[in-house]
Formats: sequence, C-alpha cells, structure tokens
Amino acid sequence: MPNQKENDNPHAGCELNLTRLLNAPRELVWEVFANPAHIKNWWGPNGFTNTIFKMDLRTGGEWEFTMHGPDGADYHNHNVFTEVLKPERIVFEHVSPPKHFTTITLTAQGDKTLLNWHMLFESQEQFDYVVKTYKADGGLKQNVAKLEDYLAARALNKTNDKPLVFERVYNAPVSLLWETLTDGAALEKWFFEMPGFKPEAGHEFSFKRNKGEQLYEYKFKITEVVEGKKISYTWAYGGIPGSSLVTYELFPEGNKTKLRLTHEGLETFPGDNPHLQICNFETGWTQILGITLPDYLETSKQ
Repeated sequence: MPNQKENDNPHAGCELNLTRLLNAPRELVWEVFANPAHIKNWWGPNGFTNTIFKMDLRTGGEWEFTMHGPDGADYHNHNVFTEVLKPERIVFEHVSPPKHFTTITLTAQGDKTLLNWHMLFESQEQFDYVVKTYKADGGLKQNVAKLEDYLAARALNKTNDKPLVFERVYNAPVSLLWETLTDGAALEKWFFEMPGFKPEAGHEFSFKRNKGEQLYEYKFKITEVVEGKKISYTWAYGGIPGSSLVTYELFPEGNKTKLRLTHEGLETFPGDNPHLQICNFETGWTQILGITLPDYLETSKQ
C-alpha cells in the first residue's frame, strides 16, 4: 500500500528502487528499452558491453544475453518477461541466479518521461549478497546514467541524419579539457594511443587497431585548430573508401565546460561493414564522452 510505513513493508530490505525524470518522450524511452539494437548499447554498469542472443519482448518471452565486464569476465543472463504493456511497463524475472524481479514503469510527463526502476529480491540475505558482491545499488545508478546519455544522443540524432552530434557539460575548466583533447600523453590514457600527435593544422598521423578479425589503420589529418576553442580532424581508414570529419568545440560555462562533438561524413563508409555502421559510432562516442572522458578528468583534478 502506498502509505504503509517502511517497517510494515514485507519487502523491506529486499528491494532497490530508483526514480528519474528522463529528458525524452516516452515513445523514445520505450524504443531504447524494447529494441535489442539499442539496449545492448547502454545496458549495465560503466565499462560493460553486451551480446544479446534472444529478446522476445512479450509476456512469457525470453531474454538471453551476456554482459562483458571491463575485467574480461562474462556474465550470462537469462530472463523471462512476465508482463509487457507497451509503452508503460516491462516486468521480467531474472531466472539465472541471483533470482529477482525487475519492474520498469514509464509515465509520460509532457515531452519527458518519469522512469521508475524497481528490483525485488527473494530475501534480504540475497539482496545483501548482490549489493555486497556485485555492487547492484551503484550499478543501477550507473545504468540509468548511461541510459540518460544514450537518450541524449538519440534525441540529437533522432532523424538518423548526418552528422552525429553530442553535447555534454564537464565539471572542468576549458584549459583542462583542451589539454585533455590535444595532449598526446593524455589521449593515450582516455582515448587511443596516437603516435606523433601534434595539435597543429595540416599535421597527419595514424595508428592500427584490431576489431575482431579485421585490422584497421586509422588515418587522421588535423584541418583546423582554434586554441582553447576548436579542433577538427579527418577520420579515415587505410584501404577502405570514405572519409569523415570530427570536430570538438568548447564553450565555457563558469567553472565548467560544454563540449560539442560533431562527426560528419559517416555515410561515406561502406554500408556492408558492420564495424563502420553509424550506430556503432553513436555507441562508441556515447561511451567515450559519457564514461571514459569524465573519469579521466576526475582523475586529473586529484
């Protein structure tokens, strides 16, 4: 009952609950929950990625996927949907241990969505184990933060037109963010190792990296540098047609800085290569700008 005291609640000590007002319409929020092509990109705590094997979003349908942890460990998940009411509610049972029920409720509030995420465990002992062993409470907060970042990116690129555009405000001055974007040693720590990187117009550099069985040579040429404000470079692949342009723009907001990243020209890459599809760039930038970069900035300020 809504007005019950906590000590009268039979589930006290067995549940996690998080409510957040999302800056996105309910139809978009439902889409990123219901479509496996979207949910794989943001589900889980920071640093986790997902491989989805099955997602049958209907009452009685199964959802099987593996979460890949930042330490290389794999965590297989088997869920069964017990209630699906589009676009209001999704309830599923986590069948594989530790067993629990998750209820996700979406309430439209104008052009925003009130999210309620509720997880109910079988016992307080099980709840305590999950929180202590897997940090489920902190993981839930990180998961919702990743959802917010992903929704922000989808909203900016909602028509799937090019270019991709991302905006984020960082708790760091322009000087620190500029150094982070243009110093080779810093880039190696939070982005990629870029041998010979120099923040000057006309400079070219490249590096190689494996993606699955494919070896890519990343080729860059800096096209514009406005000290403390803007840096642009082309992004191409050796031996693969197409070229794109990445632009970082910095805007001071008191002691903070708004970063706008624009990645255009992605449509020039071959459409039959899964690693070069626009959704992969969108996912990659969301993770880099929402997790990797802010983590590095916080470490740099210490």
